[in-house]
Amino acid sequence: MEKQKITVTVAGKPYTLVSTDPPEHVRRVAAYVDRTLSETASATKLPSAQAAVLTCFRMAEELLKAQDENRMLQRRLELLVDSE
Repeated sequence: MEKQKITVTVAGKPYTLVSTDPPEHVRRVAAYVDRTLSETASATKLPSAQAAVLTCFRMAEELLKAQDENRMLQRRLELLVDSE
């Protein structure tokens, strides 16, 4: 797929991104980032830069947990396939 420019809004500011992913996917990612950043900012009352960093930590934690779970499920699936 070829690169496309997609403009999204995060924290009230427009960002033009270049991606080979479908525009719907890029918009979905941006909406998730915007929602998570907004939740962090309202829960903590931190300045925007600190809320953004805390949001990065939160999202990185989610990613790493999902990766760990994915690895565990892959191992379980391999054990099931091997036992057949």
